[in-house]
Amino acid sequence: MSRSLAELTDLLSEVSDIYASRNVIARDDDWYLLKVQEELGELVAEYLKTTSRARLKGADMPTIRTAMQDEAADVLAMLLLFARHNDIDLETALERKWFQYLGSTP
Repeated sequence: MSRSLAELTDLLSEVSDIYASRNVIARDDDWYLLKVQEELGELVAEYLKTTSRARLKGADMPTIRTAMQDEAADVLAMLLLFARHNDIDLETALERKWFQYLGSTP
């Protein structure tokens, strides 16, 4: 996959529109952030299973690993949608917050 954040967000927005329409969900201002939190909780639950700190509920490790990957995708998707909804330019923020350290000497 070699899509930009903007391209990914466009696709995710389409899927989110379909999801909201099919499930009659009002995506107000706090919905996006609450969904990030919900998906993060689901990621944590799957991670805990991989580290033997939660019940496996009959699932095997490959199934749990796939579920963890899917939940990580959900977290990223919802974060990108949250950023779009709140007019946050993540590429600019990453440059400012993280990438300023590249090339600097310790």
